[in-house]
Amino acid sequence: MSSSPKFDETLRDKIIAAPEVILEDPDLMAALIAANERAMGSNIVDLRGIAMERLEARLDRLEDTHRSVIAAAYENLAGTNQVHRAILRMLDPVEFENFLKDLGGEVADILRVDCVKLVLESVQDEASPAVQRLGDVLSVAEPGVIDQYITMGRNTPVRPVTLRQVHPEADDLYGETSGWIRSEACLKLDLGDGRLPGMLALGAEDPHQFAPQQGTDLLAFFAGVFERAMRRWLA
Repeated sequence: MSSSPKFDETLRDKIIAAPEVILEDPDLMAALIAANERAMGSNIVDLRGIAMERLEARLDRLEDTHRSVIAAAYENLAGTNQVHRAILRMLDPVEFENFLKDLGGEVADILRVDCVKLVLESVQDEASPAVQRLGDVLSVAEPGVIDQYITMGRNTPVRPVTLRQVHPEADDLYGETSGWIRSEACLKLDLGDGRLPGMLALGAEDPHQFAPQQGTDLLAFFAGVFERAMRRWLA
């Protein structure tokens, strides 16, 4: 008398009619392979099963890599669209005061930053009426302050784009909002021959929004467009 369990004929017919249901289900295939190994006993090494396990592990790694690449591509595309929208909005104003107002308003909202500061090195006093009239976004500093701020006083090269968490020296830059700004992007600006440099600082409450390991290509492009816009205003 056979000890094999009875098999449901209806289920058997379904499997025969659509065997791909089992072949495409990794859990069912793993269960069948495990049952086959148990049936062969512990004295037999199933090289085919070992090879399949290795292939499955490799496939899992490839799928993880594929998902990571797709996610990074979507993130880059979203970032590119975000910067393009900010640039178009930045180029709309026909007056410098509105340009600065939009920079701290709609442009900041599009870039999803909490504070924007434009720092211009100048011999002009920041307390002068001409500077105060331009709002809270613009800040005037003495020559050499921008490089010192970006490098934090260290003897290191000044990069066009610096991403980092905010350090204590940022209090003078962000003013009243410094209490909740935790990361920043510092974009050094070349304003043309015969002019002192500038800096566009983007501050964020999220400490991980700007980090040194992130790419800077999009922000470098944004800074390049901003430089050209500023040169026209200064002319």
